[in-house]
Amino acid sequence: MNTPSSNTPSSNTPSSPSVTNHTPGPPVRLGALAPLTPPGWAGAGRHLLAGLDLAVREVNGAGGIDGRPLELVVRDTAADPERAAAAVDELAGLDVAAVVGEYHSVVARAAAARADALGVPFLCSSAVLDELTEEPTERVARLAPAQSRGWRIYADFLLGAGRHRIAVATQPSVYWASGTRVLRDHLTSHGGTLIELDTNKLTPQALCDALVEHDATALLLLVGHPEPAVPIVRAVREDGRLPEILIGAPAGQPEFAEWTAALGKHGTGIPFLRYLPERLGPLGERVGKELRARLGETPSFVAFEGWDTVAVLAEVLRCHGTDRAVIAESWPRVAIEGTRGPIRFSRVPGIGVRQWAWPPIQVADRDPAAPDHFRTLHTG
Repeated sequence: MNTPSSNTPSSNTPSSPSVTNHTPGPPVRLGALAPLTPPGWAGAGRHLLAGLDLAVREVNGAGGIDGRPLELVVRDTAADPERAAAAVDELAGLDVAAVVGEYHSVVARAAAARADALGVPFLCSSAVLDELTEEPTERVARLAPAQSRGWRIYADFLLGAGRHRIAVATQPSVYWASGTRVLRDHLTSHGGTLIELDTNKLTPQALCDALVEHDATALLLLVGHPEPAVPIVRAVREDGRLPEILIGAPAGQPEFAEWTAALGKHGTGIPFLRYLPERLGPLGERVGKELRARLGETPSFVAFEGWDTVAVLAEVLRCHGTDRAVIAESWPRVAIEGTRGPIRFSRVPGIGVRQWAWPPIQVADRDPAAPDHFRTLHTG
């Protein structure tokens, strides 16, 4: 069992403290999924929940949904697809109007499949796997860009930086395999080479030997954090044979403070994908300031995705009501200003869910001279 705390709702916690008791009428419930305990990326879950909760509080401060408070019913997925599917079952029984959230793509896919089977609308906040559902559905929509789009932009960045011999340190996973395929297809079509290195078979030192053997100019970390990502970065940084190699992390690991806490300066200068514009507008600036105060650190793109998720659902609920079928039918009619730009959903070729096409995408890194500062290296 997880130990409840003020910031981490357990599976037994009925709701977040986002309901204003003085708002009349029964609450409109939203189920929220997030990785809040290991082996899930708890830092990402904390940022996601901060964005969701801030937006709920703002909706309720403005009168709720036609006088009814909005209530988050939070469940910790711990990066476990089966646990996420079971949580969707439970939330459906609690009469939520919709389910939102999740960061891990494989977990979000399990949640989406279960929500679709139960007829519950699911707005995916942060997971990027292209095949979020096996078949096209109207019940699922997504704010995050598809992996194929983001990772092609990352591949363009590598090629533009003169990195053509790319090694990827991998672990078995549908998500990592999908990312590897996107990178290989794009790189090879533009004269690049991709070399796969299985971290289940190679120690960090053996991986360094392989980088030298293959004359790799970049190493991409398609692995979990902290293991084996942290020891791999340390080994490469400390290997005198590899001073010029670029370490990259397209999945976004360096976005979060845990990365810097584990690696210090070794964790800087590692480009990653983040879904933010080069410059936030007034709404994004205001929300970012509030999120920074709540989190005690720079809010990640995941926190903004959380806020935008609730903003979309609140607009749908106000305009179209709380009936699940009607909510699912309403995705094409969404047109709101989010923290990162205007949000609208459409059908994108090859994507089976309603997709925001497209959120802003940038390649960024932590500045070696100031690890808390992010540098934008490339936009797409």
